[in-house]
Amino acid sequence: MSAANKGVIGILTGGGDVPGLNPAIRAVTIRAIREGYKVIGIRRGWAGLTDITREKDADNSNNYQVLSEEVVNKSGRTGGTFIHTSRTNPGKMKKADVPEPLQGQYQDERNDLTKEVLKNLEFLGIDTLIPIGGDDTLSYGVRLYREGVKVVAIPKTMDNDVPGTDYCIGFSTCITRTIALTNSLRTTAGSHERFLVLEVFGRYAGFTALLPTMAGAAHRCVIPEYKFDIEHLTSLLSVDRNRNPSKYSVVLVSEGATFGGGDMVFENQMTDAYGHAKLGGIGDQVAAELKNISPKFNNGHTIDVLTQKLGYMVRGGDPDAIDSIVPMAFGNLALDLVLKGVHGRLVVLKNGRYDNMPLDVVTASKKLVNVAQFYDTERYRPIYDNFEMKPLLIMTSD
Repeated sequence: MSAANKGVIGILTGGGDVPGLNPAIRAVTIRAIREGYKVIGIRRGWAGLTDITREKDADNSNNYQVLSEEVVNKSGRTGGTFIHTSRTNPGKMKKADVPEPLQGQYQDERNDLTKEVLKNLEFLGIDTLIPIGGDDTLSYGVRLYREGVKVVAIPKTMDNDVPGTDYCIGFSTCITRTIALTNSLRTTAGSHERFLVLEVFGRYAGFTALLPTMAGAAHRCVIPEYKFDIEHLTSLLSVDRNRNPSKYSVVLVSEGATFGGGDMVFENQMTDAYGHAKLGGIGDQVAAELKNISPKFNNGHTIDVLTQKLGYMVRGGDPDAIDSIVPMAFGNLALDLVLKGVHGRLVVLKNGRYDNMPLDVVTASKKLVNVAQFYDTERYRPIYDNFEMKPLLIMTSD
């Protein structure tokens, strides 16, 4: 059967890289080719679709490549995304980021290049687009769907906060690495009898702090959904430390967590294409305050603090088992929908079952930790009850 007999599918990855993207690309590509489609990998997320030169013999190799089984098999077991990624938002592109050939036409501080994206999709002959990303990346997929593009989306983000799905690609590897790295740092914390403060991902949702803590990696965690009192946290960690024969205690701090009466902590005031300033520094602030307050709960003696931002250490490297299996299933779910002529959908895992949801669920709500159900606001730790009939990773998208 001809590779392009049924049409052309475009696939892209946007936002932060996570383990599991390449297995998803592999799953889509192999199934699509065998079903009679041609598959084009768009480079650098939405950026690749803004930078196409619409001329027959133009060199657009920096913006897309035709995918084959050989190409995707080489990278399908590895981390990251071999077609690259970016945090580009074609609907609100900064003037400085507009591709050079288009700068004469788009000179506002923020520019809507959707018209160019639609022309480029037509130029490439793409019939169906499969974006893989978080709620920011997929929100632009919603925009294109409303413009008439056939879109089937796959959820990805370490924070696990895409609405409509219980699971996003990258989350399992993230929490697996968080547990492993926390356990590695215990020996130093114990040797020096310190508090151990680890900053983890999670801008608005605290799943990446709560699940490892639930698994026993930390004594306490603070999450974006509930502002914490630093003196109360110091008291709890001091009790934990005194009860521990090795004289240390551990707290996981979501990057979006905030002190009572405070705001998120940013590295600087620069924002990305979706208006988000880069978070970072809450872990260091918590560590400094814990040290300052600790004498009050330690007979007048200061407790030193070991602090580490886990950051990219949890998003690099190969995917774990779940982030190898789920992307395979998500990719094939996407092709099932394409073959049925169904679009405007998000493939999901819901209550332990694969399914799909309307794509605009991505922009219709926020997916956050249900504090009343899962987080003890007095003890700054997970609630350990009512597990019957809960899905594998406990917390759902409801």
